[in-house]
Amino acid sequence: MRSIVAFGAALAVGIQLMPTEVRAAGNLNLICSADVVICELMKTNFEKEKGIKVNMVRLSSGETYAKVRAEARNPKTDIWWAGTGDPHLQAAAEGLTQEYKSPLLDQLQDWAKKQAESSGYKTVGVYAGALGWGYNTDIVKQKGLKEAKCWSDLTDPSFKGEIQMANPNSSGTAYTALASLVQIMGEDKAFDYLKQLNGNISQYTKSGSAPVKAAARGETALGIVFMHDAVSQIAEGFPVKAVAPCEGTGYEIGSMSIIKGARNLDEARQWYDWALSAEAQSHMKEAKSFQLPSNKSATVPPEAPKFEDIKLIDYDFKTFGDPAKRKQLLERWDREIGASAN
Repeated sequence: MRSIVAFGAALAVGIQLMPTEVRAAGNLNLICSADVVICELMKTNFEKEKGIKVNMVRLSSGETYAKVRAEARNPKTDIWWAGTGDPHLQAAAEGLTQEYKSPLLDQLQDWAKKQAESSGYKTVGVYAGALGWGYNTDIVKQKGLKEAKCWSDLTDPSFKGEIQMANPNSSGTAYTALASLVQIMGEDKAFDYLKQLNGNISQYTKSGSAPVKAAARGETALGIVFMHDAVSQIAEGFPVKAVAPCEGTGYEIGSMSIIKGARNLDEARQWYDWALSAEAQSHMKEAKSFQLPSNKSATVPPEAPKFEDIKLIDYDFKTFGDPAKRKQLLERWDREIGASAN
């Protein structure tokens, strides 16, 4: 009799615990650092295909890096998808993310595989995009502004109060711009340039894509962004033109990393492999996402800015993805630019 009672009690406990265990096994805690429309599309498609519930938060790559670092002893995130590669590399260098070699690695473009190799396979490239800007053609025409084709054009006095860019402390886009200018001009000259540019900046936004969205709405003339973000506004029907600067420009390798200590590691690996697949990446254009996909077999949107048409610098991901270099550049930006920002 005692054994029957004990079995019944154990069964009752098991029935109570089972739903919780099933939910835990089928959950994934994701931070997405792409545009919210793309994030929602990826979340929805993954949940439909895998039957795994995704708890998603949208944060810029700089914010995500800070959050992952702050929670290192008690991680609340399983996987970080998208956002510029520099913060992903910094997280890898600090041991905040963990190694994973996806079986889909051989399907990826060389730049995506190189990103994985350079990080000890703690991150991987999921898309790429060149830095530039987008301007509102109606505003430029109405105000008689010069068509900005080069970095040097952006410091023209006629653009005073007409430009937005993001803050490099929160935005990977803006950090890529900062690092690109340093590589193009040299550090001291780049900061001299940024001081001149600061006189024309109306706002430093938190999000990297926000400046061109403001330009599309007519709130500013020009936004410094990744070119694919400008193309997204064109696809929405706004009077925006995307520009690749004549002096040359940097580019991002949007990346993905599994957080060290992830509580839902199996689910994180499932997302990782799925997000590298040609099928998953081919759907991104449905969210008007025009980056270059990392899977060689993924469909490239015809509107996507092509690297072969852009004067790209040999962006030094290793140097500018180093935590010490990032800290030094951001501290100098805060001291010389941020402190005097409008």
